[in-house]
Amino acid sequence: MSSENTPVSGTPASRSVFGAPCWVSLSTYDLRVAEDFYHSVLGWEWHTGEMGEQYRFASVNGVPVAGVSEAKSMGQTSVAWTPFFAASSANETVARSHERGGTTAIGPISFPPGRAALLADRDGAVFGIWEGALVAGWEEWRRAAPAFVALYTRNAFDAAIFYGEVLGWASDAPDSCDVQYEDEEVVLRSRGDIVARIHSGAVEAAPDPSIRPRWQVHFSVPDVRACAEAAQDRGGSVLRMADDGTEAVLCDPDGAQFAVNSDWRTTR
Repeated sequence: MSSENTPVSGTPASRSVFGAPCWVSLSTYDLRVAEDFYHSVLGWEWHTGEMGEQYRFASVNGVPVAGVSEAKSMGQTSVAWTPFFAASSANETVARSHERGGTTAIGPISFPPGRAALLADRDGAVFGIWEGALVAGWEEWRRAAPAFVALYTRNAFDAAIFYGEVLGWASDAPDSCDVQYEDEEVVLRSRGDIVARIHSGAVEAAPDPSIRPRWQVHFSVPDVRACAEAAQDRGGSVLRMADDGTEAVLCDPDGAQFAVNSDWRTTR
């Protein structure tokens, strides 16, 4: 992410793609363990950006993929993968969330490139918002589609209304995201590309956190089974594996869940 609200070297600002997923970030207990795990499982290379040693950036073949920070250094107490959505104004987005029954865990707070907040929707699913210039190389991140996000929630239609009102989906603005209800799920598109899906069926009171309302980050990989084996070898676990081997839900050594897919465009 670049300097606050001002694109650098052609990098767009969050206001130009507001409402769309613009980044995914992991909070973890042990930064070195996480770096080793994701390098082994997903082939990520790591580097430090403008946010300093407390926040590390991952890339694959030079394309930015995700960020990771130690939970305590970012004011968090739990580990998790979190999607961030572009916002024109962090303050206004947080206010709209509160008005519609959402809650705020952190922020908005300022980082060198912009402002961020960590929120939860009415059903408890956690998500982030980002106001400012996007990560350098964001256009490559978007075109390569190394990741996509999916919300598993109680009622997809109700959730789409909440996020639509909070993030400005399907508004009259020319850069807003398009929302369609297709095959019993909500599909979010930005600039014509599918960027998120919302599924019904999660249960708020479920004892198993993997079936509670949640945002899940998916990464596209060439070999799902190889990733699952590498995850187990590096202290993680396999929570679910599709019979055809095209998708798996994995858990890293600190307990953060994520999914890997051989073809994210066909995932439901």
